[in-house]
Amino acid sequence: MNCRVVLVLAFLILSQTSCNSQTTDPVNEKDSTAIPGWSLVWSDEFNYTGLPDSKKWGYDVANPGWVNNEAQAYHASRLENSRVENGRLIIEARMDNYNNHLYSSARLVTKNRGDWTYGRFEIRAKLPSGRGTWPAIWMLPTIWNLGNGSWPDNGEIDIMEHVGYDQGVIHGSIHCNKYVWTNGTQKTGTMTVKDCSTAFHNYILEWSANEIKTYVDGTLFFVVNNENKGWQYWPFFKDFHLILNLAIGGSWGGNQGIDQNIFPQRMEVEYVRVYKKAE
Repeated sequence: MNCRVVLVLAFLILSQTSCNSQTTDPVNEKDSTAIPGWSLVWSDEFNYTGLPDSKKWGYDVANPGWVNNEAQAYHASRLENSRVENGRLIIEARMDNYNNHLYSSARLVTKNRGDWTYGRFEIRAKLPSGRGTWPAIWMLPTIWNLGNGSWPDNGEIDIMEHVGYDQGVIHGSIHCNKYVWTNGTQKTGTMTVKDCSTAFHNYILEWSANEIKTYVDGTLFFVVNNENKGWQYWPFFKDFHLILNLAIGGSWGGNQGIDQNIFPQRMEVEYVRVYKKAE
């Protein structure tokens, strides 16, 4: 065969291969947010830079001692304590004596921006470490209209809590009028995740009218069922919102003191996704 003919044929084959490789239908690629039986209704993928999206996140602002005798002050819209960079939400606790408070941090909330009754809540995060750290991924009610109008009557759902002096132990809990940690009656499950401070894991809540379940990745480690005895046992039938925070010290996190050599410490979040049962 003539060399020129061979070269032409080779060029045509390569061109066809190139065209085929460039026309792959992206619709056929797997959607990383898709979960069978669930529909995505709210998310933050943190694909931007700067302060957290104000359409999705607000702040609880407070001085030390506001709750649980915690040592940090919570600040709003301060990049040193909460920001998005490199595709991740960073919540950072610092020992910087800002505004004359030794420790600074942030507590982000979806209140009045994302409020839900039931659903699947999936947060992919890497946790801080060190004695005195107390990160949490949890939920509180948006309207407080049960019992005494306060806590714990209106309920609390803890998807993930971790205290630095007990490294690698993840807690999931609920609190309400009849089940509350101040009386030692809270309902709690624990799971050991040895690399929780060096690797990302999915912290998941599935909440329905009948039960609350929490998972780490695909492993179920806590289940509580609705006993149908009234709001004192189950106030989890109305809108709750998400909270992401990093506390320092406090009645639990500070049980063995605060190691001042660990700062700054951060909780990093790759995404937050909320699903409803598919109809």
